[in-house]
Formats: sequence, C-alpha cells, structure tokens
Amino acid sequence: MRTRVVFRSARHAMSGISFALVRERNFQIECGIAIGVLVFACWFPLLPAEWALLLLVIGWVLTLELINTIIERILDIVKPNVHPYVRVVKDMAAGAVLIASFVAILVGIFIFLPHLIG
Repeated sequence: MRTRVVFRSARHAMSGISFALVRERNFQIECGIAIGVLVFACWFPLLPAEWALLLLVIGWVLTLELINTIIERILDIVKPNVHPYVRVVKDMAAGAVLIASFVAILVGIFIFLPHLIG
C-alpha cells in the first residue's frame, strides 16, 4: 500500500517537472545548461566531492527556478491585476534564482579552472 502511495507521489512530482520543462523557457534553458555542464565535466578527472558540489548547485538552481515559477503562477491566479507588491515578490523570487545561478557559475569556475589551466 505504501509503495503505491510513494510511486503516485513520485509520478505527480515528475508530472510537475515535465510541465515546467515543456512550458517554462527559463527552466528549459537552465536544464540545457545543466546537461552541458555535466557533459563537459565528464572530460575531466573530477573528484567525488567536485561532482557532488556540481550536482548540488545544479539541483539548487533548478529547484529555485521551480519555486519561482510556482510563486509566479500562484500570484497570477490570486492577483491577476499586477499589484506593486506582487511585482516585488516576483522580482525577489527571480532574484533568488539569479543569486543561485551566480553562485553556481562561481562553483563551476573554481572546479573547472584548475583542470583547464593545469
């Protein structure tokens, strides 16, 4: 019984991710970049900790993008006429994704640069 519930929950989660992958341009771009980074990483002898860090920051950026999309969709339903605070909340959620993306870029530089120059 519990296994069925877990699989149903996982199926719902995958449905949400696939919805975002098909309909959300930023999520598509970020997934493409993530795949590119992972393919690029295969050419280098990365340590397990480096792989873990790459996966962590990629997962963090993608998760924040999904949360940003959720916030935007909910606010569009609750407040279809753009209220100034709605705009601020949407901008802050997008800002969280931007910060995570910059940190991910820095992590990528710290991981790949020694392999590229060494």
